[in-house]
Amino acid sequence: MTIQDFDIQVASAQHVDYAEQICIEMAESAKARGTGIAQRSPEYVANKMLEGKAVIALHKTGTWAGFCYIETWSHGDFVANSGLIVNPEFRKVGLAKAIKHAVFELSRKKYPNAKIFGLTTGLAVMKINSELGYEPVTYSELTQDEAFWNGCKSCVNYDILMSKGRKNCMCTAMLFDPTEKQKEFEEKMKKITHKATLLERIENALKRSTKMFTAELKHN
Repeated sequence: MTIQDFDIQVASAQHVDYAEQICIEMAESAKARGTGIAQRSPEYVANKMLEGKAVIALHKTGTWAGFCYIETWSHGDFVANSGLIVNPEFRKVGLAKAIKHAVFELSRKKYPNAKIFGLTTGLAVMKINSELGYEPVTYSELTQDEAFWNGCKSCVNYDILMSKGRKNCMCTAMLFDPTEKQKEFEEKMKKITHKATLLERIENALKRSTKMFTAELKHN
């Protein structure tokens, strides 16, 4: 079994029947890991599919294989890629990474100016986030939208979060800031341009020196 055996696509109305199965697996997975998770109802997940704000992976047999959805906060200034889950039957083939990349691209397409963030306890997810350009941040850099933090109430670690004044918890916060990434890109391009210009000057100087040397040889 390889990643080519799966079809990863934007979820739609034709996938809503998978919502309950997805929610069950989310809860079971969190229980098996012994970590917290903000629980979502099948209706909530189905609605994300209907809004075109989710990515689903299907095996070539038609079996549900993986899922992730988009949430928006602070009037669209912040976006979260939440609920990443892979059917246990199809793990260890790189599906989580492929889904993460797909939902990240969907988020960038729908909300190009939004900051994309995530809270996770999973090292694998942290690694994927880093590859996508996320960086670890403090909770203060995330959305302060009360609706987002209310979603943590169903997590087993909610008391820890509140006891620390929402400054930190068991999850690691990671953020992709498109403005900062654009600045980094521009700085990189400036350095490349500067090096190219410097190289061009050196080449021109060498050409002039060669011409002068050749002319001097002919003169002598």
